[in-house]
Amino acid sequence: MKLAGGAVGVLGLALGVGLSFVPPRARQATPAAGVVRVGIVFDVGGRGDKSFNDAAYEGARRAERELGASVTFVEPTGAEDRESALRLFAARGYELVLGVGFIFSSDVDAVAKDFPAVKFACVDYALPEPGPNVAGLSFREEEGSFLVGALAGLESKSHRVGFVGGMAGPLIRRFEVGYEAGVHATCPSCIVDSAYAGTSPDAYRDPLKGKSLASAQIGRGVDIVFHAAGATGHGVFEAAKDHHIRAIGVDADQYDEMPGAVMTSMIKRVDVAVFDVVQKVVTGTFRGGAARLGLAEGGVDWVKDGPHATLVGAEARAKVEALKERVIAGSIVVPRD
Repeated sequence: MKLAGGAVGVLGLALGVGLSFVPPRARQATPAAGVVRVGIVFDVGGRGDKSFNDAAYEGARRAERELGASVTFVEPTGAEDRESALRLFAARGYELVLGVGFIFSSDVDAVAKDFPAVKFACVDYALPEPGPNVAGLSFREEEGSFLVGALAGLESKSHRVGFVGGMAGPLIRRFEVGYEAGVHATCPSCIVDSAYAGTSPDAYRDPLKGKSLASAQIGRGVDIVFHAAGATGHGVFEAAKDHHIRAIGVDADQYDEMPGAVMTSMIKRVDVAVFDVVQKVVTGTFRGGAARLGLAEGGVDWVKDGPHATLVGAEARAKVEALKERVIAGSIVVPRD
């Protein structure tokens, strides 16, 4: 388990947890009295995935800058480390302990029951109902995926588009279903070719598998491919570049991953969700419970403006934005499964 940033001291040693330390950023070793301490445990792939985890990191850094919070990050090296890392922060009395990713859902619930005075949050919370001290943060991923699917349907010349998911399961299925609905909203005759990288969390960190799956789809005539696969998606981008087709990123603006190949990205505002829950702790307005963010709440969107959207035609942009307004108004209900 790697730990970085914030006031780390001998955090892991106190609980008998083995840690390899990454040098913290330069600032005082111990937060001042009254400073809210936040412990964040990253999802599979950790920092540097240029997607889900990095978005959480940016939200936390914004909370440091604007709210004066003191944030410590942990990257678990295996499944057994997840709960240990959460307990590590809770036992030290951190005001907020946050797990990034649906795989933390049961771990967060278990630890929260043992530390009722500590506030917890989980991004992509996947259980029916969080406990009274747990903020279960989730998104209507299908709505953002619907928009990029609509774009793919408008822009595809072969009328065959692809989807590459990471770990097969309900979460990534929502991306796939929303994407397919969007494709068929603008191109009823289009075929959506879907594939998944695996059935375990390792499916999010296998670029070679991502490239193989995307290349196979391209061989079947796909000319636009959308991934929801974490770091595995870099392989999708490589395949798109090699075969001179277009790709769609996920969670964050991924244009810089493969300029010229990434035409847009479905944005999932994990950074906003993380910042908001820290702000609620700082202001004393934190409440446990489920919160789901979609287009209407600014929780999801797509890259449509600026230099990173130069591969999006003006006519297609206008049509997708019109569909977006209909989703927000409720006249289009995007399916989830």
